[in-house]
Amino acid sequence: MHHQLEKHYVNRIGWLRAAVLGANDGLLSTTSIVIGVAAAQPDRNTIVLAALAGMIAGAMSMAAGE
Repeated sequence: MHHQLEKHYVNRIGWLRAAVLGANDGLLSTTSIVIGVAAAQPDRNTIVLAALAGMIAGAMSMAAGE
């Protein structure tokens, strides 16, 4: 009796899971920063600057983690 090996794509899907969770985390943290800053200071430039700073900090954090 000869056993055939089954191919499972679950073993190769790790990058997709990491990408989805990373994107979700990035959106959630940036949104939280924007909501907090908007509640304290409703000036548009301040909100945009805070969102930009949050996205850059998140990207640097993810890069350092890799």
